Amino acid sequence: MLLRQVEYARAESVADAVRLLGENSNARPLAGGQTLVNVMKARAASPDVLVDLNGLDELKGIRTTPAGGLELGSMVTYTEMVESEDVGDFRPRLAEVTSTIADVQVRNRGTLGGNLCSNDPTNHLPPLMVAMGAEMTIAGSSGERTVPAEDFFLGVYLTAVEPDELLTKVTLPPPGGGDGFAAVTIGREGTCIVNAAAVVHDGEARLAIGCVSAVPVVVRASSEPEAAAAAVTTADFDPPTDVHASAGYRRRLAEVLARRAVQQAIGVG
Repeated sequence: MLLRQVEYARAESVADAVRLLGENSNARPLAGGQTLVNVMKARAASPDVLVDLNGLDELKGIRTTPAGGLELGSMVTYTEMVESEDVGDFRPRLAEVTSTIADVQVRNRGTLGGNLCSNDPTNHLPPLMVAMGAEMTIAGSSGERTVPAEDFFLGVYLTAVEPDELLTKVTLPPPGGGDGFAAVTIGREGTCIVNAAAVVHDGEARLAIGCVSAVPVVVRASSEPEAAAAAVTTADFDPPTDVHASAGYRRRLAEVLARRAVQQAIGVG
């Protein structure tokens, strides 16, 4: 289906992008376009103005922080994350998971910020950001604010980013232990039916379960794989039923994948 007519504006800076978004009540930022353009074709979204962010170098780049963490610009592509030496050194699980998203064409265009701000419950990266304790920097007309990943995702396709704001960067803390991620997907490179991310540190596991609720479900347990599975069993969430899986099957998958993610994080199995 062809796109309906839409105005196009190429932002010259983050401040300019924020201004353009604030001046147009039905404007949307354009990053890689891998989600937005498709939903526009389906008439699920009909913005009047597209604010192109692709020329903004201040939203790009991957850097280490003085504390030993990672800072990723919101316009960093999946391919750049996969190929980054810094990501490979500091958070290799992030590079590994990102390499499984969709196909090479999508990975060349899709961006970290686009993935997170769309907050499709089947996406790979939101649970990983929550489990890793990422912090999201958001820019608006009144300046910048920082939101923990656990508070960033608010609902299906809904985040803490307001219509006149931009996610500018994601900051990951220094790795204090092992990271794990396990998923069952629709096909080899498809979206997830259920996924689980885990970070283990000082004998404790912090898990984030995806695809079982509108936002990643945080579960805390000891670093024993069976304890993690047991904690998921008693967690308060109500998985959906759809053509891919029943609610009961998703709940069972969440237990199994939590165990696998913790096993990865502690280097077992």
